[in-house]
Amino acid sequence: MAGAADPSGTVRMSRAREYLCLYLGLGFLGLECLVWLPFAALLHGLLPASLGQPVGRRVIRFGFALYLRWLSLLGACRFDVSALDGLADEGPMIIAPNHPCLLDAVMVISCLPNVACIMKASLMGNLFLGAAARLAGYIRNEPTLAMVLSAVTELGRGSQLLLFPEGTRTVRDPINRCLPSAAIISGRSGVPIQTVLIETDSAYLSKGWPLFRRPDMPITYRLRLGRRFAPSADHEALTAELERYLSEEMQASDMKPPAAPASQP
Repeated sequence: MAGAADPSGTVRMSRAREYLCLYLGLGFLGLECLVWLPFAALLHGLLPASLGQPVGRRVIRFGFALYLRWLSLLGACRFDVSALDGLADEGPMIIAPNHPCLLDAVMVISCLPNVACIMKASLMGNLFLGAAARLAGYIRNEPTLAMVLSAVTELGRGSQLLLFPEGTRTVRDPINRCLPSAAIISGRSGVPIQTVLIETDSAYLSKGWPLFRRPDMPITYRLRLGRRFAPSADHEALTAELERYLSEEMQASDMKPPAAPASQP
């Protein structure tokens, strides 16, 4: 019929727009990292940690918040991170979210000006991320004893600590087995563990998702504050309780991402 819409043309236009959003989003984040890299490297060499860390952490927070706004402006994502408002004023604690995708740390850090993030050791030497992470005083995840001691020291200085109890992105439903690191650090430092529940309707940037694979857009992300666990000398029991709680909450969530497809056009 004359004038009828072409469904295949609409699909092609939608896919083209999603690819554009994908590349503009990743390009923006890469540009932020490249612009800050030489300044972070220079300041790390010139400033003592007492001055460099606050600068580094606030710049990362600002950059991540700007990145989330850019993705929202593009229409690629919808973010609700308002539950973390005010958390920065509640003193030292371990922030312990579940870990569905690579954007998890970005969303949490965008809300917290004084957070020390535990990172994979390989990322500390990454060209794009390493200088900024070192200036901000982020902590390598290995060796384990050094990580625990550094985390306890940071909490003693008044920092908040971002640590994913699963250790890596979720690969089984509803969450992976939790590692004892959060409970051990909590027991040694005497600070609580504040859980954060990260919910999404997409498998984008989940474990195994290629960086340049196009997701369906817009993607919705929602952060909720969960239960706060008091320190305990029995780190095994606390780890089990933490895992059980996160598992039950994610199992009951009304937002469940589909399994990542094996391939996508």
